[in-house]
Amino acid sequence: MTKADDRLIVALDVPNVLEGLALVDQLGDSVSFYKIGLGMLTGGGLALANELKQERGKRIFLDMKFFDIGATVEAAVRGIAQFDLDFLTVHGDPHVVRAAKEGAAGSDLKILAVTVLTSLDRGDLDASCYKEGDVQDIVVERATRALEAGADGVIASPQEAALIRALPVANDRLIVTPGVRPAGAALGDQKRVMTPAQAVAAGVDHMVVGRPIHKADDPRAMAESIVREINR
Repeated sequence: MTKADDRLIVALDVPNVLEGLALVDQLGDSVSFYKIGLGMLTGGGLALANELKQERGKRIFLDMKFFDIGATVEAAVRGIAQFDLDFLTVHGDPHVVRAAKEGAAGSDLKILAVTVLTSLDRGDLDASCYKEGDVQDIVVERATRALEAGADGVIASPQEAALIRALPVANDRLIVTPGVRPAGAALGDQKRVMTPAQAVAAGVDHMVVGRPIHKADDPRAMAESIVREINR
């Protein structure tokens, strides 16, 4: 039996609480950390987060990607902070990060700043009127500004992890990455990816894996194989 490693965060990208609990039951003690995102929010995601944290002793990453005026972000984060969860995402704009940190004050909730979504490439950024330049350069710039604003860590693809880890301001901060796919797994909607071993070598602290696990014939076996690769 492979021991759980909280560097692996399993994304509960399923429609509702019942399916989420069924997957958690399948994975058992092979997984200690779960991500619950917007797709699950209207299917009882907050209730599931609390059950997994309080009753099952799991760590919880709430992936809400908050973006709004400062006062609204601060109030939303303050509401989340009362639930004793572990990670929360906000967009990496400095005013959003500063407001989120105010809302999380007095709690152990870590604020993670989104740089550039791993499903986007340069063409997508052009369509969204982002500044010109290489995607990696933009990610590193956004990461720098978010960390300077007080973020506890950043969300970035594994392809940018080493560049971010090299930043002086990132010395004691977290790098959490989606866009991790075991060798041979389908990419899905991710465009900037690495394998689990490559991600660890690049300096990633936690990696988020969803579909390759919950769509596997044997989700637990897939999770355990990823943990073994991380530890190798």
